[in-house]
Amino acid sequence: MSLTWLYPVSILFLAGFSEEIQQSGVINIGSILSFGTINGRVAKIAMTAAVEDVNSDSSVLGGRKLVLSMHDSNYSGFLDIMGALQYMETDTVAIIGPQTSVMAHVIAHFANELHVPLLSFTALDPSITPFQYPYFIQTAPTDLYQIAAIADMISYFGYREVIAIFTDDDKNRNGITILGDILAERRAKISYKATIPPEPAPIRDHVMEELLNIRMMEPRVIVVNTYTKTGFMVFDIAQNLGMVDKGYVWIATNWLSAAMDATQILPDTANSIQGVLTLRLHIPDSKRKRAFASRWNKLSNGSIGLNTYGLYAYDTVWIIANAVKLFLAHGSTISFSNYSSLNVLGGRVLNLSALSIFDGGQMLLSNIVQTNMRGLTGPIEFNPDRSMKRPAYDILNVIGNGFRQIGYWSNYSGLSVDPPETLYSRQANRSSSNQKLYGVLWPGKTEVKPRGWVFPNNGKRLRIGVPNRVSYKDFVSLDNHTGLIHGYCIDVFLAAIKLLPYAVPHEFILFGDGLKNPSYTELVRMITSNVFDAAVGDIAIVANRTKIVDFTQPYIESGLVVVVPVRKLHSSAWAFLRPFTPSMWGVTAAFFLLVGVVVWILEHRVNNEFRGPLKKQLVTLLWFSFSTMFFAQRENTMSTLGRIVLIIWLFVVLIINSSYTASLTSILTVQQLSSSINGIESLITSNDPIGFQAFPRDSPLAIDMSTAILSLSENGELQKIDDKWLNKSMCGPQPQISQSDQLNLESFWGLFLVCGVAFLIALLVYFWLMFCKFKQHCPETSESSRFGSSYSAHFQRFLSFVDQKEEVTSNRLKRKRTGNSTVCQGKET
Repeated sequence: MSLTWLYPVSILFLAGFSEEIQQSGVINIGSILSFGTINGRVAKIAMTAAVEDVNSDSSVLGGRKLVLSMHDSNYSGFLDIMGALQYMETDTVAIIGPQTSVMAHVIAHFANELHVPLLSFTALDPSITPFQYPYFIQTAPTDLYQIAAIADMISYFGYREVIAIFTDDDKNRNGITILGDILAERRAKISYKATIPPEPAPIRDHVMEELLNIRMMEPRVIVVNTYTKTGFMVFDIAQNLGMVDKGYVWIATNWLSAAMDATQILPDTANSIQGVLTLRLHIPDSKRKRAFASRWNKLSNGSIGLNTYGLYAYDTVWIIANAVKLFLAHGSTISFSNYSSLNVLGGRVLNLSALSIFDGGQMLLSNIVQTNMRGLTGPIEFNPDRSMKRPAYDILNVIGNGFRQIGYWSNYSGLSVDPPETLYSRQANRSSSNQKLYGVLWPGKTEVKPRGWVFPNNGKRLRIGVPNRVSYKDFVSLDNHTGLIHGYCIDVFLAAIKLLPYAVPHEFILFGDGLKNPSYTELVRMITSNVFDAAVGDIAIVANRTKIVDFTQPYIESGLVVVVPVRKLHSSAWAFLRPFTPSMWGVTAAFFLLVGVVVWILEHRVNNEFRGPLKKQLVTLLWFSFSTMFFAQRENTMSTLGRIVLIIWLFVVLIINSSYTASLTSILTVQQLSSSINGIESLITSNDPIGFQAFPRDSPLAIDMSTAILSLSENGELQKIDDKWLNKSMCGPQPQISQSDQLNLESFWGLFLVCGVAFLIALLVYFWLMFCKFKQHCPETSESSRFGSSYSAHFQRFLSFVDQKEEVTSNRLKRKRTGNSTVCQGKET
């Protein structure tokens, strides 16, 4: 509002009675309230009592007298301005008021210019900041905290959509705006805002029209942020429309608790607010509070009750008194001076000399914001941003003609059933698990928490879009005989609908031309464009879709499944070779031959079964080698080294045989799927097309349907539907055997390495022992070598010695010792 026209007009009205009333020993303060309102009447009595208490205590102002002048604005913003200017020309050091935030925005400009502190316990609009209005102080918690408490209550009860009814002025409009911002951070929202004109007598027809519109909407959680007269009118009309009944949730700001604390509610009015939740500024219990409450009936002559605004009005007077006391204690004097800038305005000479600047206004303001005292409302202290410290609210449930307290809210601990003052000594805990309230008796006298929304009573059915598929019709399809849409997804939807505690009228609408599978992403987009209200089908939950719609709980296990055509691999004559790779077969065959050779070498001298003609020995070697595969070798090993080698080899054969048998069994008995896509990597690298086979965003029906689907899963009904439509033999996760699944050499190279090393060690040990025996049995060999005997002849004699039977060698050694024979010549002498 422009001050250019306010100043001259105001002075015209005040010129007749502006006079200097500065008197020695008198400290003037003023108040601007509407004494026709409940809060104005209560505040008037409380402030009068506070002034009396201040003046009765000589230690406060040192013998000076505090004089409180009261101006009744009578609901008029113009009279608010007149009252403020009247005080500012009568040497007033501070003003209490105005009562509304709308006028606080205007009068705060005067306070800034003339340095007169302006204190209000009712104009609690959080948008009035000390940066813009440094001389305006709110002596009660701002509505920001009340709105935060309401948002916490909405979140606690799990509601995601609310309707706001509010008076369209700065205070109430800003409060609802803040509520919308807080709810948006929690994925909730205000779905509709019903405004009521800010008139002294609200138009009943306008309120009726708004409530009729609200009754046709889905949300049933309604927040009422207005004034007393308007609020009671809203509830009266809502009661007549049947809107204060089961299924509705009503939350009123603290105007309701203030009115009920101060006045006796009529029976008809009480009936219209049963089950409503409201808030009240929390006042800690104290002796001073109880004493003042017991004194109140005498102060008011029983005309009105005491509410929290009366307590804050009382404390506001004491805040000023203590600030003035500190002001005087520093030796400052109360003085005023002319504001020369007001003498010339717009080029015209105006008579504004009556308005003067409070010289000590800055110091008094500083003393006020540094207040640290205990009043009727508890500890009084301001934050650096001049908001009250430790704001808290009682959460009340209207029952009968009074309240039932269901908990508390504070900006320290959130919702709690314990008084906030008992929690300040503990560590703050705002976690959701720590938020708690007692039970609520909701409208309709039910203790069952309302759902918070219903289908609008407009005769419309829920439009359900379903894909008109041409493949995999078991999920959803049109029955050409009955004309009905059926399928696995449809049955799950219908079963979930039956579990909901309310009726859901609906109709299925096919999406697609029936010639090809429709685009599921396009189907989802049609929900956001309001073509469909929901969609039912085998709709995959992918990232881009979750940004525009809400999905229910999945009823089919998620994951990557590659659907491929079945191709039976016909058995061939060489199927028995498929378990091993060619390299594996080659190495295995080589080791079978190798073990035969090694065992033959180790057993040849001591085992008759490994001796005889060359042909017989070759047959024995081959037979022994391959018969070990079946552990069917007839030949017994007699040497220690031979037995060690055979044990190691039989262990290797056992593993190879078991692996071969298992692999061959899998190949011959399990049906195989043929596909070039084996996983995500091959799907990405392939050139094959990738296809993507829901409710509006924040739809409460999505939550209820998810709960119903979980119930279907728990009671086994979902499995029955699954068995009905999804034939496991038709499509299922079958193992795939491919060439890469054959057993290769890499899986067994460790065994072959151990076996080969064992063979080598056994042969080295054997030939070392043979060489030692050869030297012992044939000492003349070393002598002949010294006389030029050839190495080939020497090697031939060694081989001849190794080929000899152990028994023959032993007998010759005995005869040599008796002198009857020589050794190594192949004959006796």
